[in-house]
Amino acid sequence: MLSTNTELALNPRLAQAIANPLFPALDNQLRTGRHISADELEAHSLLQEYYPELEAFYQRYQVELVRAPEGFYYLRPRSTSEINTAILSELEMLVGKVLCYLYLSPDRLINEGVFSLLDLQEEVLTLANETALLRMVNQRAGGSDLDRRKLQDKLKSAIRRLKRLGMVSAVGSQDKFRISEAVFRFAADVRTDEDPRELQLRMIRDGEAVAGQEDPTDHAQGGEQAENDPEPDEQEELQ
Repeated sequence: MLSTNTELALNPRLAQAIANPLFPALDNQLRTGRHISADELEAHSLLQEYYPELEAFYQRYQVELVRAPEGFYYLRPRSTSEINTAILSELEMLVGKVLCYLYLSPDRLINEGVFSLLDLQEEVLTLANETALLRMVNQRAGGSDLDRRKLQDKLKSAIRRLKRLGMVSAVGSQDKFRISEAVFRFAADVRTDEDPRELQLRMIRDGEAVAGQEDPTDHAQGGEQAENDPEPDEQEELQ
């Protein structure tokens, strides 16, 4: 029989938050793993205004509405969560770490925060071992031109995946993007007194960026593929 217990009255402020016309889309975005940064002004303002009420609301689903020190919001599921989870691939984790490194770099100010897929590719190849990178795409990779093209395609797929999670946003042409402060989700394990950029660089070069980490982004909500996007998605543009 359907429970009709009405002893727990709905918090008036929570009712206001849920009644907001922005809430359905925002709720869907959060449940699919998206990170909401200050760039998304209206959604971010809604979360900021009603954070205590919405934090309690999502606890009922065994997930935590997190307000990161950098000011962005996201849902972090628990083991008992009623919201599905998906796992980022090894290459996607590495790309996220490199994006965080770029966000901290002087180049971000010089370029007004805008980078290209070519910038990303060059930085990944500079910071990480190419042989290891190619083997993330194909365990039998021998360094051929075909292997390198496949790596480029996978880097594009990684950027698209992280765009859906709110880590980057498209700018102008199809290969340009702006990095959101939400990439600091990949730096949750480097908040120490040490220079964050130097520590991030060392983790990338030592392979700690991708191996053996219980990184918070390992568990991004939603029903996306854990390791590889389906082939048709390879043709999807960044925008």
